[in-house]
Amino acid sequence: MAFSPFKFLQEVRDETNKVTWPTRRETMITTIMVFIMVAVSSVFFFLADQIIRVLVTLILGIKT
Repeated sequence: MAFSPFKFLQEVRDETNKVTWPTRRETMITTIMVFIMVAVSSVFFFLADQIIRVLVTLILGIKT
């Protein structure tokens, strides 16, 4: 079976033409949503970590 790089590249180009690419607006909205979710997750895990730290220090009687 012979491999033709030209035919392969032509098939790749044909397949990429079939892809529905997002618009600039969709990309911006998705990017903003990701940043918002990262910020919310960061705050949540920070608060959870602080609560767990306080509870563990109370249970173990550690004074800092």
